[in-house]
Amino acid sequence: MIYTTEVQHMCPVAKGAYHGPAPIPEEGKWVQAKEISDISGFTHGVGWCAPQQGACKLTLNVKNGVIEEALVETIGCSGMTHSAAMASEILIGKTILEALNTDLVCDAINTAMRELFLQIVYGRTQSAFSEGGLAVGAGLEDLGKGLRSQVGTMFATKEKGPRYLEMAEGYVTRLALNKDDEIVGYEFISLGKMMDFIKKGDDANTALEKAKSHYGQFEGAAKYIDPRQE
Repeated sequence: MIYTTEVQHMCPVAKGAYHGPAPIPEEGKWVQAKEISDISGFTHGVGWCAPQQGACKLTLNVKNGVIEEALVETIGCSGMTHSAAMASEILIGKTILEALNTDLVCDAINTAMRELFLQIVYGRTQSAFSEGGLAVGAGLEDLGKGLRSQVGTMFATKEKGPRYLEMAEGYVTRLALNKDDEIVGYEFISLGKMMDFIKKGDDANTALEKAKSHYGQFEGAAKYIDPRQE
């Protein structure tokens, strides 16, 4: 190590007491984190790219500094889905410091990793006060039955009003309108359930009908429209 002349000519002064870093909450205990291996936690974060065309929700389960589980969900950009595929292979097995300094292919995923890193190293994870943290695989609970991301897609114009295209329940097939042309309910297809029915041997049309349901004041509405064609 090289010291400047000014430092070399200084007289030494003893350093005072050292109490270490402030403890942070991790998986039900307080930890004075000094090494990457001291860090554990399960949490989510959101990232975006420079043109803000798309976004990424990243979920990580970190145990002893190493990423044991990763869930990468993206929206708004076709290329981003392929980036997510590569990022899912890149992230697992890396320490959070390695992951922070790794190109995760897409700026939105990189930004999400940065946001997660801040949460994790400052003890702001969702499992901060959960004894033992969350089991590896807990990220799948966010997807629900059929293992599909929770997506909401709506389109609206001043001229023609709103169109519900996809809700948490599934792909919207019809909107129910009252006598004032206000939306009072909708019909949807749970695509995850539909694929499960097909895998079990149902033909596509049968599976489609079995996976179809509705929400709100759908029955007895004044009018029904296809949100993609009308």
